Amino acid sequence: MIRALLFVAIVAALTWIVLSLLRRTPRVSVDRSDRDDTTTLAALPPPVATVVDAATTLRMLHELALGASLERHVPAEHVKVVSAVAAALHTAATDPKYAPQRPMLLPQLLRAVDDSDSTRRELAQTIARDPTLVDSLLALANNPVYHRGSQPIASIERALAVLGAEGARALVAAALVQPVFRAGTNDGEQFSAVAWEHTYRAAAAAQVHAAAVEGPGLLAAQLVALAMGLGAIVVYRVALDQYAARQLSPNATAMALLLDEHTAGVARRIAASWELSERVLTALEEQQPSSLGEPASALGRSLRFGLVAGALGVLRNNGRIDDDVGLASLSAAGGAGPRFEQLWGRLSWPQSSPVRVSR
Repeated sequence: MIRALLFVAIVAALTWIVLSLLRRTPRVSVDRSDRDDTTTLAALPPPVATVVDAATTLRMLHELALGASLERHVPAEHVKVVSAVAAALHTAATDPKYAPQRPMLLPQLLRAVDDSDSTRRELAQTIARDPTLVDSLLALANNPVYHRGSQPIASIERALAVLGAEGARALVAAALVQPVFRAGTNDGEQFSAVAWEHTYRAAAAAQVHAAAVEGPGLLAAQLVALAMGLGAIVVYRVALDQYAARQLSPNATAMALLLDEHTAGVARRIAASWELSERVLTALEEQQPSSLGEPASALGRSLRFGLVAGALGVLRNNGRIDDDVGLASLSAAGGAGPRFEQLWGRLSWPQSSPVRVSR
């Protein structure tokens, strides 16, 4: 009996020793760095593209056009210049030195495009009376913003056939005002180029917005955007003259402030002198800084969208933003969906090389 108990005690002791040793054995660390986490990673949401709001977009456009970063405040020595420019702008909108007169062909061409009895050949003959207009019109017709076809447009007749009445109307209006954007001095070359890029993109975007969201009014959407571009040119050139009179170099922050504060007002006065419709005048009035927080008319909303969308396109073409940021910002501005994705493709498409044209 004693032997049996002793045997059991020995077995129990040995078992306890073995278990103790097992508990003290260190666990081997498993390196899982090579584990395939594809499934886990695929389940994570994609990163959200940065959205540039409207105010920041237009500020970035100013910096591009003026060739300098903007400060928070206008330097003290430039405040008097800002006041002098503001005073001069009250009459500059109708001063032939600064403001463009209504193109003589504008009423005739717009009537011709609207008239269903007018043939494309008759309209082409009307346009052909002005060789400069022909060159501008064909250059625009081959611009990716207006035409993404594989075959270049080399004649007025083909432009009218390819683009149709609405497209022709837009091109005629844009081509008639384009010469105003050609810089008169080396100082304004960069600004004028960026202003024109912005203007025709804004016009195209405003048209798409009007068609997709607001309803009819494509020509009016084109005209209000063109008027805003002309207003910016007038503000800029008046400011340059005021700076030159004081033998002072222009300040980018002061110039940007003047553009923000006065472009819409000057554009409205230009549109009034051209005897454009009350609807157009109202939409331009709604772009005044004091009105931007208020509800706008359908045309005013299309113009607001067009100005931001056009600016995003210019910034993309100049490498200031990428496609993801551009599309996200366009959507935030009210341009979501396939139609606006197509618009972004047009606005951000690289510029085509000049096409040899025939008359």
